[in-house]
Amino acid sequence: MLTADQQLINEHAMSRNRFLRRLGIVGLWLNPVFSYFFLWAPILVLVLFSFNQSRSVASFSGFTLKWYSNILNNMMGAESAFSTELLLNAFRNSLFVGTVATAISTVLGTMIALSMARGKYKGKRLLDALLFFPVVIPEITQAISLAIFFKVVFDWFALMSGERIFPGFHTIVAAHVTFNISYVAIVVRARLADMDPQLEEAANDLGANPWQTFWRVTFPLILPGVISGALLAFTLSLDDFVITFFTSGVGTTTLPVFVYGLLKLTVTPEVNAISTIMMVLSTLFIGISLTIQGRAVPRA
Repeated sequence: MLTADQQLINEHAMSRNRFLRRLGIVGLWLNPVFSYFFLWAPILVLVLFSFNQSRSVASFSGFTLKWYSNILNNMMGAESAFSTELLLNAFRNSLFVGTVATAISTVLGTMIALSMARGKYKGKRLLDALLFFPVVIPEITQAISLAIFFKVVFDWFALMSGERIFPGFHTIVAAHVTFNISYVAIVVRARLADMDPQLEEAANDLGANPWQTFWRVTFPLILPGVISGALLAFTLSLDDFVITFFTSGVGTTTLPVFVYGLLKLTVTPEVNAISTIMMVLSTLFIGISLTIQGRAVPRA
C-alpha cells in the first residue's frame, strides 16, 4: 500500500508528464508556424507595400495600383527616370536565356538521369556525387569559379587565335546550364525510380530496339518528370541573379540584374511591384511543376 505522500508524489509526477507532453505537442505545432512566418513575412511585406498608396515604406496608407501603372507608363518616381522599354528588354533577355538554357539542360539532364538509373559502368558513384555539387555549393562560389573559368578560356583562345571573346548571352546560358542540369537530372531520376523496368524488358522481348523502347515506352512514362524538371530549370534561370551578374556582358542585362540596378538608386514602390510580378511568375511555374509531378504519381 502506498502512503498518502507517495500517492501525492506519483500524482504530481503524472501531472508534470502530461503537461510536458502537451507542451511538446504545442511546440510541434508552433515550430512550423514560426518557421514559415520568418520565411514568408518579408515576401508578404514586399507584396503589401507594392500596393501602398504612399511612397514611404514605413507605413501602409491605402491601397493603390498606380505603381504597376507607372511601370507601364515609363514613370518611376520623381528622382529617377524609368524606361518600360528597358524593363521589357531585360525581361526578353531573361526569357531568351531561360528558354535556351532550359532546352539544353533538359536534354542533357534527362540523358544523365537515364544513364544513372539504367547504366552500369565505372565512375557511376563519382558522377552521382558530382551531380549534387551545383545544388549544395554556395551560389557565389559557383559564380566566381565560372567567371574565372571563362576568363581563362577566353584568354587562351585570344592567345591561340588572336581574336578576343567577351562575355555575353553565350556565357550566361552556359553558366545556367551548369546548375540546371543537376536539378533536371534529379527530378527525372526520381521519376525513373518509380518506373517498372520490366516494361522496358517486355518491349525488348516483343522485338523493339532500344530507340523504339525509349520513345514508345520510357519517354511517355517519364514525360511528366521531364516537364517538371524543365519548368524548375526555367524558374531557376529566370530568377537567378548572382551567377548571371558574374557572367553577363554588355547588352545582356536580365530582369533580376535590371532590378538590382534600380535598387542601387533607391528603393521605390515600383521596384516592389516588379519583384511581386517576378515572384508570381516563379510561383506559377513551380506550382505547375509540382502539380504535374503529383498527378503523375498515381498513374505510375
